[in-house]
Amino acid sequence: MKTVNQKIYPFLEAIRDGAFVIDARETIQYMNRVMIAYVGEGHGRKCYQAVSHRDDRCPWCLMNQVFAGEIIRFERPLSHLNKFFDVIGMPLPPGSDPVRNVVFIYRDVTEKKKFENRAKTSEGEFKRLFDNIYCGVFVCTHDGALIEANNRFLDLLGYETKEELSGIDMTKDLYAYPKNAEELQKRLSREGRLVEYEVEMVRKDGSVFPVAFTCHLRRNEEGSIVGYEGIVIDLTERRRLERELAKANDFMNNIIMSSPNAIMAADMKGEIIIWNKAAEEILGYSAGEVIGKINIRDIYPDGVAREIMKMIRGKEYGGPGKLRSYPMSYERRDGNIVEGNLSAALLYDANGKEIATVGIFVDLKERLQMERKLLETQKQLFHSEKLASIGRLAAGVAHELNNPLGAIMMYGLLALEELSEDTVPYANLKRVVNQAERCKKIVQGLLDFSRQRKRHVETLDLNKAVKEIFELMEIQSVFQDIEIRKELDPLLPPIEGDKSQLQEVFINLALNAADAMEDGGILTIRSLQNKDAIKITFEDTGCGIPRERMENIFEPFFTTKSEKNGTGLGLSVSHGIIAKHGGEITVESRPNKGTTFTIRLPRKQGG
Repeated sequence: MKTVNQKIYPFLEAIRDGAFVIDARETIQYMNRVMIAYVGEGHGRKCYQAVSHRDDRCPWCLMNQVFAGEIIRFERPLSHLNKFFDVIGMPLPPGSDPVRNVVFIYRDVTEKKKFENRAKTSEGEFKRLFDNIYCGVFVCTHDGALIEANNRFLDLLGYETKEELSGIDMTKDLYAYPKNAEELQKRLSREGRLVEYEVEMVRKDGSVFPVAFTCHLRRNEEGSIVGYEGIVIDLTERRRLERELAKANDFMNNIIMSSPNAIMAADMKGEIIIWNKAAEEILGYSAGEVIGKINIRDIYPDGVAREIMKMIRGKEYGGPGKLRSYPMSYERRDGNIVEGNLSAALLYDANGKEIATVGIFVDLKERLQMERKLLETQKQLFHSEKLASIGRLAAGVAHELNNPLGAIMMYGLLALEELSEDTVPYANLKRVVNQAERCKKIVQGLLDFSRQRKRHVETLDLNKAVKEIFELMEIQSVFQDIEIRKELDPLLPPIEGDKSQLQEVFINLALNAADAMEDGGILTIRSLQNKDAIKITFEDTGCGIPRERMENIFEPFFTTKSEKNGTGLGLSVSHGIIAKHGGEITVESRPNKGTTFTIRLPRKQGG
């Protein structure tokens, strides 16, 4: 496991200055790449050997102060490198007692020093620089009396000449808030310098403006404070840009939070950093529950997050770093599944390093439901067209068969009257007549299936229509071992329809249920309503319908009964009647458990 000190090594490696860490024996434990470039590899060597190229300890060494817990700063030349450095020494980790390791950071200020030296060679050049620099520069006494100021400093404060500032205490009177002046004085006395200390200053006209104040103490040869030197930078434009940036950030944040699509972002460890309102609504987790608390991988199904990252980094789904419109299903917090499309992308820093992922999820639940409903409607339409075509064909066939069947039955019955019932010819002819009668029933069924008879539409009570047919049917022998339960909604509103046709459907469904419960069972008829439709269900506890036969259940001549008990036209006729009423009939069945037929009819307009 890395020590606390070792954890700072990546940060030292990332800075542009040279840095090395030594222990109490002055042995180098670590050098970053910049320091190695300056002096060469020195790990395990004494600091004075590796850095200063000396055989003994440097006479100016301040290491003891740093190991005592102080943070020191000094300037140091390395003559063998022909360079000058600004050096900072500090203990690692801060506040430890005793200090075991310290770090020294070397900033190359060679060019700066050269420039300073050149500036010192010419008072005229220094004066020109002093007057023309874009920062306000001043020098004042410890009592606040102005000694020197450049033109920019006067411009910032709105004064024409330095003489106008002669009666002003530079340490107090130029600050908008007295407490800022007091804090500045205390910190300067304690730290010796301030860098970009932000404060409000007052112009000659009384207006207040923000500045960045950099200042250090001036001391005499005895070390006493005799004055201050400082640089003042006007922050008005910076503050304006910061406000514009904040405004732009707020605008961007509003776009993200107001998006109707779920927007999620996470760092490369998976820690969630963005979770907008739509994500809260679609996935059921609030931002406070997930940001910094739940790993983004936990939002995806098992293993999917890893696959998503592979696709983002690949070329097949939108190019490296992108994933375009990939079908995705999430499990909401409440356990429900939400379906949609996910688009995602990798975010990179200025060096091209992956720093985060962002994903946009579009909830397509309603669209997918609509597509499924459309597909089902298309199937029903195809089925209806198929039935219509069969109906037209059946009508022609039925009319053509009726006449020869009538002749067969008539001459067969006449012939039976002339034969003795106990003879073989009589028995054979009787079978011919019975089969002709069966054919006539089939033909009649075909005519019922295909005919377009005029409906008698009236306002009717479905509950009453159901009760009427079962008053007659319950006493029939086929229902002797069957318990009939009627669970009818007493508040069921009336509908508009053909009573006799609908009762024909109810009778057909009831008889089919009875045939499916040869050994007895329960037939439950329910009526119920919702805002769109009236529903009647026929639920039996019979043998059920095999799964492979469900798709053909409403087709003409398709039957699960024996030839003796069915023609395969009852459900086709029923389907046609319900369709003409603007409704639909569906079936659900489980083998050996039972079957449920559901009739949906539109509510009466205004009902």
